[in-house]
Amino acid sequence: MRSKSVYLDYNATTPLAPEVLEAMLPYLTDDFGNPSSIHGFGQRSKDALYQARDKLASAIGAQPSEVLFTSGGTEADNLAIRGVLSGNKSTRRHLVTSTIEHHAVLHVMNALEKEGWPVTYVDVDNQGRINLELFMKALRADTLLVSVMAANNETGVVQPVRELAEAAHRAGAFFHTDAVQTCGKVFMDVKHLGVDLLSLSAHKFLGPKGSGALYIRQNVPFKAMFRGGSQERARRPGTENPAGIVGLSEALVLAVRMLPEESERLEVLRERLAVRVIEDICGVHVNGGQAKRIPNTLNLRFDDADGERIAVLLDRKGFAVSTGAACSAGAVEPSHVLLAMGHKPEEVQGSIRVSIGRYTTAEDIDIFATSLSEVVRVVRSVAV
Repeated sequence: MRSKSVYLDYNATTPLAPEVLEAMLPYLTDDFGNPSSIHGFGQRSKDALYQARDKLASAIGAQPSEVLFTSGGTEADNLAIRGVLSGNKSTRRHLVTSTIEHHAVLHVMNALEKEGWPVTYVDVDNQGRINLELFMKALRADTLLVSVMAANNETGVVQPVRELAEAAHRAGAFFHTDAVQTCGKVFMDVKHLGVDLLSLSAHKFLGPKGSGALYIRQNVPFKAMFRGGSQERARRPGTENPAGIVGLSEALVLAVRMLPEESERLEVLRERLAVRVIEDICGVHVNGGQAKRIPNTLNLRFDDADGERIAVLLDRKGFAVSTGAACSAGAVEPSHVLLAMGHKPEEVQGSIRVSIGRYTTAEDIDIFATSLSEVVRVVRSVAV
């Protein structure tokens, strides 16, 4: 194993930026008060929440009153869907989503189907782009809510959110987007996108785990899922997490400030890796490579090689990547995203995801490319 480990799994989670930790520390130490308390300790925490809400809202083009703090992207997705459905007073009940959504959306939709809500799952093409013709056909007179992710967590493929939101609105439906993988990586303005709800999570852009947010456009019907307090305008009761919320806002402001230069830098590094891999390894393909993608993500598929074995051997060499498969109940299952793109299960099993970030260097990319080539040769030789 190399003396220096190289982390290439930023889509799973990111390290905490030093600037973010510094902003959080006061609320983990001296200013630990409950924001609902009337004494000075509590009021200092409460003031931190106000400032963080203002910063986050400004970063995504929203109003502070439209920001709801959550424990992360999964809760934000669940609240977005369930909250609108519970707040709905119309006769509309139909829901639309895509086949490549994160499980935080898909599993909610699956559960709602069992509860009697009709759901349409729109297919994608072989590059992972939502089929616009099928999407338009999926919209009905009784469609209440559409939920389509801004960019896929496995392939990085970006969806035409603004166009989809406009179509949903013409049909009289609300539009939610899971922007967990796009916030901090590409320009995200809720007014420009025209979305009604948007989910994000701090730990995807150098912020702390356990902190996220849900944008809810003003006047969108929304009913709280929990009871127990008046926090977050009674839409999400429970004692707030000041340190996490401050970390969330600081991380997003930092990411937005660095976005123009960092986005370009990451795309250059990603393409540098893609070129090296294609030159050095035969029988390799880029999943979603012909589509627009977020700048930090490269999903690779290798003929006659097992992605899990590749990832394990890379880990032994000091490189952290993820596979094109998910572990569920102790069993490795092929990625539903890659299957939805039309790939066979054996092709999916031969895929890995490389996702880079703020601390990835050109040297990391070059050393990784060399090691990847060596590992693939080993895996293929054992498989023969």
